[in-house]
Amino acid sequence: MSVLSKEAGGDFNVGCIGKDVENYLGNKRRKLFEEGDAQRLYAYFFDRQCKEPGFVYSMQVDENGCMGSCFWVDARSRASYQYFGDVVTFDATYLTNIYKMPFVPFSGVNHHHQTIMFGCALLVNETAESYVWLLRTWQEAMLGRAPSTIITDDDKAMAKAIGEVLPNTTHRLCLWHILQKFPEHLAYVYNRFPDFQKDFHHCIHNTITIDEFEHEWSVILVKYELGDNTWLQNLYNRREKWVPAYLRSTFCAGMSTTQRSESMNKFFKDYVRSSTMVSDFVHQYEKALDARYFKEKEKDVRTKSTCAILKTCYKIEEEASIVYTRKSFTIFQDELFNSQRYNSTKFSNEGESKTYRVVPHGKETPLYHVTLESGGDKVTCTCHMFEFMGILCRHILCVLGKKSKLDCLSQHHILERWTINAKSRPIIDIPILEGHVTPQDDLAMRKNSLMMQFYVIAELGTKSRKKLNHLSLALDKVHNELLLMEDDDNIEESVGPVGRESTYESISQRSQVVSNFSQTIQDPPRVPTKGRPKSLRAKNPKEMQPTKKRRCSVCKNEGHARNNCPLVRDIGHTVQVDSTNLDS
Repeated sequence: MSVLSKEAGGDFNVGCIGKDVENYLGNKRRKLFEEGDAQRLYAYFFDRQCKEPGFVYSMQVDENGCMGSCFWVDARSRASYQYFGDVVTFDATYLTNIYKMPFVPFSGVNHHHQTIMFGCALLVNETAESYVWLLRTWQEAMLGRAPSTIITDDDKAMAKAIGEVLPNTTHRLCLWHILQKFPEHLAYVYNRFPDFQKDFHHCIHNTITIDEFEHEWSVILVKYELGDNTWLQNLYNRREKWVPAYLRSTFCAGMSTTQRSESMNKFFKDYVRSSTMVSDFVHQYEKALDARYFKEKEKDVRTKSTCAILKTCYKIEEEASIVYTRKSFTIFQDELFNSQRYNSTKFSNEGESKTYRVVPHGKETPLYHVTLESGGDKVTCTCHMFEFMGILCRHILCVLGKKSKLDCLSQHHILERWTINAKSRPIIDIPILEGHVTPQDDLAMRKNSLMMQFYVIAELGTKSRKKLNHLSLALDKVHNELLLMEDDDNIEESVGPVGRESTYESISQRSQVVSNFSQTIQDPPRVPTKGRPKSLRAKNPKEMQPTKKRRCSVCKNEGHARNNCPLVRDIGHTVQVDSTNLDS
């Protein structure tokens, strides 16, 4: 109402009161919701793909016409996957919409080490069949490219679907979710042996090689009598999927948990809640996605417009500051600076390869072995940081410093995904609209662009009478031509997406889209989730303890306090009666 008042020049010039505005908006909202939530969602997807050919969606509909699972991804996310889709995490979250449909985002990490999206879905259930449909749809939207590594929680339905759809992808389990189960299943061990947690943490996190892990694991089984524990044995049989010692040589972009997905889930819950309708959810998702890409643009500008502060005199540091993004350079710089705290000695020489022992100055542990091939192009370390993250570790840099090879950064040691030019390669198969704007902002952007052009033209036209007359005649001519022209947007809306299909025929063939339904899509039913109901939550033993009853300090009885003690009220009443009698 204040906006209307300001535009009209005062409250008396508006022509209505605040209640009239509320009634008008209420009528508009009721007409909007008469169409149906699922139908509005489908209309949004259909309209979005007509305006943005790179947008892909898929929606399932059951035999009753009710909406099932749906998946969507915009052109920006599809293009980002082509650059940074080597490692993907996805995890289901809840309480994001009114139908309790699990929200499953696909996420990864970009060259600024920021979490980015590769599409998302709302599932009607969490069965293996639903995940199979989702993964196949998602992979087709990503031009058939499968990730090299995928990280999920320990869900059997997810594992079955990944094994069927992505057989050549390394499936890694979230380490955090695995470790959270140990206090629950081994509570008696934690209570009985105070040193178990310390030994177990060292076995999982501080063992470098597989042999070290196997040795310490065997010692723990014997020391704490866990050889007959079936749950622990089952987890040990799948150790290749979650134990760091087994996965250090697998590229995971520095991720060992689904924390990226968890952070995105928390980020999206700032935009949606459990009462959000799915048609509103997609709009909120788009706003959240725009906010993430705006932060990426900020990092791009910061990297290209600022100079990094160097800490050493090595030329390799200066070269890395030019090649890497600012965050990637910070990680490399930290490794280079800390390499000066280590000492390397030649351990063995076998043919063209040389092995060095690397330990901290004045210490014997931890011990790392760095193997340097002839020429120095290929170098490996037992910590496997380069294989796991794609940035040289301090142990390799220590050996290279001893060999006086820190003058330049070899191309073999630069991973393109961490560089400034990581997104310079064009993706021809995915059309991306430059300057992505929402439909609501499209008209304002057009006006703003034209006003900027008109301002420059007006400045030139006012410099002389001849230029002014020429500009006036040109504007009159253009004005008459515009009046005779029809709006292209209206033509496209009446024709629909058919005219666009010829331009983007190859892309449409790869898109998973539902056909234009002749019947109205019904809203999905509310689905039960896998989460434990609140009434059946396992309570802590402290919660089961009886609460301490209050005891009155006057009468010493339980059930009340001094301020509402009956004895105090009786004494106060007696005193009042006595004072009344004395006054009389």
